[in-house]
Amino acid sequence: MKRCIIALSFVMGSLLVGNAHDITPDSPQKPVKKAVRSSDKETLFVRNLMKKMTLTEKIGQLSQYVGGELLTGPKSGSLTDSLFERGMVGSILNVGGVDNLRKLQQRNMQLSRLKIPVLFAFDVIHGYKTIFPTPLAESCSWDLGLMFETAKAAAIEASASGIHWTFAPMVDVARDPRWGRIVEGAGEDTYLASKIAAARVKGFQWNIGEPNSVYACAKHFVAYGAPQAGRDYAPVDLSLSTLSEVYLPPFKACVDAGVKTFMSAFNSVNGVPATGNRWLMTDLLRHQWGFQGFVVSDWNAVRELKAHGVAETDDDAALMAFKAGVDMNMTDGLYNRCLEADVRSGKVDLQAIDASVERILRAKYALGLFEDPYRFLDNKRERQVVRSQSMIDLARKAAVSSMVLLKNDNATLPLSKQTKRIALIGPLANNRSEVMGSWKARGEDADVVTVLDGIKNKLGSNVSLQYVQGCDFLAPSKDEFSSAFEAAKQSDVIIAVVGEKALMSGESRSRAILRLPGQQEALLDTLRKAGKPLVVVLMSGRPLCLEKVEKQADALVEAWFPGTQCGNAVADILFGDAVPSGKLTASFPLTEGQIPNYYNYKRSGRPGDMPYSSTVRHIDVPNKNLYPFGYGLSYTSFSYGEMQCPQQFNPDGSLQVSVDVTNTGSYDGEEIVQLYVADKVASMVRPVKELKGFEKVFIPKGQTKHVVFTVNVRDLGFWDNNMQYIVEPGMFEVMVGRNSEELQKKEVLWKK
Repeated sequence: MKRCIIALSFVMGSLLVGNAHDITPDSPQKPVKKAVRSSDKETLFVRNLMKKMTLTEKIGQLSQYVGGELLTGPKSGSLTDSLFERGMVGSILNVGGVDNLRKLQQRNMQLSRLKIPVLFAFDVIHGYKTIFPTPLAESCSWDLGLMFETAKAAAIEASASGIHWTFAPMVDVARDPRWGRIVEGAGEDTYLASKIAAARVKGFQWNIGEPNSVYACAKHFVAYGAPQAGRDYAPVDLSLSTLSEVYLPPFKACVDAGVKTFMSAFNSVNGVPATGNRWLMTDLLRHQWGFQGFVVSDWNAVRELKAHGVAETDDDAALMAFKAGVDMNMTDGLYNRCLEADVRSGKVDLQAIDASVERILRAKYALGLFEDPYRFLDNKRERQVVRSQSMIDLARKAAVSSMVLLKNDNATLPLSKQTKRIALIGPLANNRSEVMGSWKARGEDADVVTVLDGIKNKLGSNVSLQYVQGCDFLAPSKDEFSSAFEAAKQSDVIIAVVGEKALMSGESRSRAILRLPGQQEALLDTLRKAGKPLVVVLMSGRPLCLEKVEKQADALVEAWFPGTQCGNAVADILFGDAVPSGKLTASFPLTEGQIPNYYNYKRSGRPGDMPYSSTVRHIDVPNKNLYPFGYGLSYTSFSYGEMQCPQQFNPDGSLQVSVDVTNTGSYDGEEIVQLYVADKVASMVRPVKELKGFEKVFIPKGQTKHVVFTVNVRDLGFWDNNMQYIVEPGMFEVMVGRNSEELQKKEVLWKK
């Protein structure tokens, strides 16, 4: 055990430290001219308004209702004129479009006594009308600047349709691909997820307070991505060190990035539901981290405290959630029904109500809604911005950057544009709806470019392109196998576009079997028999078990759910107008029995692969992933020189690590150079390696890029079970390479 330990007793006060990959959210678009709204003026206005409010009206500001038929959870209470008349509507979700929102705001302004504007919210997860790749897909670009830009674009488009607030980013770390909502996050690594979380918050809020930006919402607080058996909503049991080290840092990154709102999680954490957990919402989030915004529950999560078994009645549930620190109650109406009586009976302090109301009124004031409740409602701007060419171009760029080349035997890809005969097969080859993925907001099928259309756009009439669906996603029929086989035999190359339906991933969409659904593997077997090169384009919302598919395919592209520009982006990759650069942010297991299968597992006392020598092996499969974290191929090739670093850290705790990377192939390309660190001996068991830096570099063919990382020893500490951050001197292993498995290693000493 190390003799010298430095315990940083600022308990959870600084979960994240800066590094060279933080982005500066500079934008070429000029901000709208800002109105002068000083904090003093805001405070005076809000507090004078609160003096005029009845208790009913105050609690009304803490209540959010569904404004239409778009349900993203169980059916809840209805939005009625009576609620508007009594001032009992603080926010409305799931309605978009200037005309629709103007009608709702007008009802509120006409019927309510004090004319307090309603805050409009929507699940703008990966685009509003122009749909970008799903967040897990986009994370595989490792491009923080790109993710800032897509979040910003989504904010510009959503706000042009009247939206003030998005329930994004989802920053839950997910180490279990069975969990359906892995599609909404940034994968399995805390370090990378924290950087992406900050980038997306800054993108959504790029020009906050003006009608071309939206409030972001960090969700789901906390550990929602670690449910038992990967089943959505299931309990979460974690050590405090794992909670601190793995699941809390992306949320702290959001606070540091200035996020305006948080959302509580559905799950319980160590026996206490997050929505009723005062330690999380108040002690940690507000008192220790200094979060100044407001917290909203998830859909019906307050009422569901009864199902958890920690509240007996609706009143108990409302009381527990509010006292925990949940400012706004989403959809179930319990605050409106229960809290007024609780104040009058002395169960709730009026000052606590006032504090929550003030937070929400300040948010509305900062958006300028008291000056003009309709300032986000501009039909002309909506027509100009929504689905504009710049949005479409960015969607195509993001989709291309998100795709990961997993296999490319014999340089099957890129395909020649002179290819004469192509067989295009599969249930996703000519599909418009599924390729947008889950949480497609107000994306419309008519705007989607299919893979069939994308290839036609690319090659024109010079190619014989024969399309056969082959099979459906789940139907047992093989009726089209024969026609698919005939098309394959007559082709020069087969492109099979297979995968999940959009709603096979997402909320309440956990899967126990992660194979291609239905008859798709059998379809690939049939196509393989045609004896032609087989290119498989996979679309999914999670890592799948692809051991069989990997053997069937000559080339395999994980395209995820690419969004509106699906077909054009796929064609760009397949025909070489874009060189793949994406790398996985979630490991692909060989089989489901290996799950959870993340790369940075903790050491074992028996780490080998021989019998009785490992607690992390199985007797029936190799102890490895099919595709590891950080993995991804390119059409070009990159050679790494010898990693350079001193034998010990500098006295100031810094260490400079460098490596030369040469593009030795025939294409210009981008490489994501990754740096990992392992603590050799510590007072607690540490992971075998942890990502601590990355650099995405463009290298023209034949040229060399000198990549430099600066590591600070303060980044190499860990959280103990007292939730103290500890940095211990000693020997560290520093690793650099192309993915989490192919790494150069050197040992470096830090002496205090």
